[in-house]
Amino acid sequence: MTAVPDPGAAAARATDAILGDTLHGTARGIVVDSPPGAGKSTLVVRAALELAAAGRPLMVVAQTNAQVDDLVVRLAEKAPELPLGRLHSSDSDPYDKVLDGLDNVRKSAKAADLAGLDVVISTAAKWAHVKNVEPWGHAIVDEAYQMRSDALLAVAGLFERALFVGDPGQLDPFSIVGADQWAGLSYDPSASAVSTLLAHNPELPQHRLPVSWRLPASAAPLVSDAFYPYTPFRSGTDHGERRLSFGVPSDGSGPDRVLDEAAESGWGLLELPARHTPRTDPEAVRAVALVVRRLLDRGGAATSERGPEPVPVTAERVAVGTAHRDQAAAVRAALAELGVTGVAVDTANRLQGREFDVTVVLHPLSGRPDATAFHLETGRLCVLASRHRHACVVVCRAGVADLLDEHPSTEPVQLGVTVKFPDGWEANHAVLAHLSEHRVHWAP
Repeated sequence: MTAVPDPGAAAARATDAILGDTLHGTARGIVVDSPPGAGKSTLVVRAALELAAAGRPLMVVAQTNAQVDDLVVRLAEKAPELPLGRLHSSDSDPYDKVLDGLDNVRKSAKAADLAGLDVVISTAAKWAHVKNVEPWGHAIVDEAYQMRSDALLAVAGLFERALFVGDPGQLDPFSIVGADQWAGLSYDPSASAVSTLLAHNPELPQHRLPVSWRLPASAAPLVSDAFYPYTPFRSGTDHGERRLSFGVPSDGSGPDRVLDEAAESGWGLLELPARHTPRTDPEAVRAVALVVRRLLDRGGAATSERGPEPVPVTAERVAVGTAHRDQAAAVRAALAELGVTGVAVDTANRLQGREFDVTVVLHPLSGRPDATAFHLETGRLCVLASRHRHACVVVCRAGVADLLDEHPSTEPVQLGVTVKFPDGWEANHAVLAHLSEHRVHWAP
């Protein structure tokens, strides 16, 4: 019998190799692929600290202000004596006020005010306006797969070498205009920074983090196979190391039965009768809200490798994921009617990068008469299926498998465009096939 490699040792080897290339390599760029919950932010913080300790001036590029503020806080906690710069916009509320309490953080809207600091952190949008400064020796680009290539081009002159860290399975960079006219061209501004970088520099070192510390053993194989076929990963825990239990027994309803199934297996599919519905399907929305209400009413508790004692699954440790903002708003209203507050309810775009004990997902294709490219995007389903540490419950109307078969992928073939694999059709089928083993039929 082949011994299963220790996940901690495998992750440590990968991290050592990445840091070795970053500190001692000669390549102008290094790419690191990170699956959900693999410690991407931890790697970014560690690389930043080691570069600073080596006397290498560093700029850090993130994609949102929330990501920037989170990195500043993490770095300040790890190295309270390290001088940090937070380059921000000129807006009235440009950064999280928690930064005001950090003595080693200097904040300014002007890059010149932060000159000479060991590490300066800002968004890609703000860095694009920085001109006439001495280039930094090193840059770290966080969430590099969510950065458009035109945004990378706008900041490329600010640094000499860069470490690009990101999750290739998440949502593609967002663009408010159509980008078909650039498809297949080497300078397509809507392509991700990483794909463009590697297209022009295929010789750059590429690494991957091999372990997800978030996803349980029940989820990692499915997410890895369905969304990361060329960069597989495993869970940092084994079966049985995490348990979800309830203090109140089931009342026999659909929501309770699917919660019991999810607690036992890590997955649950609450399947409503097949029907074409409005996007904010009232029955499906109420079903999502009822699952959350019953989860909290039954006193869910999670046991994990973090400690021997069960920890209550409170509202703050639960999330609801949807494809559209109007669906999220409808779920929030339904939860408010049931007296539930504190649960994160949002779209896949806004839940990206976050972690919870239990997630409840309204399937993007539930009740739809068609399967559009938006709803079939692999990144959307990947985000929704990979936020949880213990269990994921999916609420969906029956008939999605038939819908997929009636709407095979019909995207136009574009010359020069790298075919995205797996495509949404295939990934959706893989996830549905797995969920069907954990199905609970319910007609509310």
